[in-house]
Amino acid sequence: MSDAAPLVSICIANYNGMELIDECIASVLAQVRDIAVEIIVHDDASTDGSVQHLCTQWPQVQLIVSEANVGFCVANNRMVAQARGEFVLLLNNDAALWPDALQSLLAAARSEPQVGIWSLPQYDAASGALVDRGCLLDPFYNPVPNLDAKRQDVAMVIGACLWTSRSLWDELDGFPAWFESIAEDMYLCCRVRLVGRAVRVLPVSGYRHRQGASFGGNKSQDGKLSTTFRRRALSERNKTFVMVMTCPSPFVQMLLPLHLLVLLAEGTLLSLLKLDVGYLTGIYLPVFTALLQRRQEIRTTRGGMEARKGAFFSVFDWTPYKLRMLMRHGLPEIR
Repeated sequence: MSDAAPLVSICIANYNGMELIDECIASVLAQVRDIAVEIIVHDDASTDGSVQHLCTQWPQVQLIVSEANVGFCVANNRMVAQARGEFVLLLNNDAALWPDALQSLLAAARSEPQVGIWSLPQYDAASGALVDRGCLLDPFYNPVPNLDAKRQDVAMVIGACLWTSRSLWDELDGFPAWFESIAEDMYLCCRVRLVGRAVRVLPVSGYRHRQGASFGGNKSQDGKLSTTFRRRALSERNKTFVMVMTCPSPFVQMLLPLHLLVLLAEGTLLSLLKLDVGYLTGIYLPVFTALLQRRQEIRTTRGGMEARKGAFFSVFDWTPYKLRMLMRHGLPEIR
């Protein structure tokens, strides 16, 4: 890691990731030596000895130690506020870069400055299988993995590996702190596309990701979808926030009522089939309450945004993704 003023700031949010983060940091330090980088780690009140481990094993890392668990959004906002690089790369503690990743991202950012966000193909750390080349969105703002190597423009990229310029991050005010975690990457990518910038995945290089290691769920196990109540609740709530704040008018007036009706039906059906009303009351009904509680923030964020409607919807897949997953995997296992 160079002592020169950094060109790229690598921001790694960590919570109880002592067994994960060494590989992540090592993958950054193994990059080409002609790129000046700084590594910033935000420890989110870990209880597994992460702070002492980082201080001992990685003294070159800038460490922000939070006294309270504040979530992924605040963690990244704090790191980028401290970052000195022209570019920032948000990197999960359970992700590891391929050796040419930074060089590839920097070259792309330099050659196509109109692109607002870049990422790399995501590969499963355990199997090596391609997970996605970014994602499209379905009508209800569910991410649809893109596996097409010819498609580089996408609706969103996963926050496990998200590259952007520090100036654009500041222009868009980063992540909404009140999201806590989940779908903040979707929000930022939608905002970027609303200001006329592209979201793109490189056709080369990549990163390995231990999906779900940092938050639970988010992948199929033995052919069944598996997640946690907390992850599913945050996902349904925050995807709805993103729809309300970024979907262009008049489409939002048509999509939002339909989306809420589908959520209510989904929660009712799961509760009936699982004989547990907690699915409805713990995951789906809180979405309605959250919309009322956050109506001022939603109104403020949405105010003044004018979308390029054609370009915005060009990266949507209009087949509901949950329906496809239901046909393929059956009902999800929520624990």
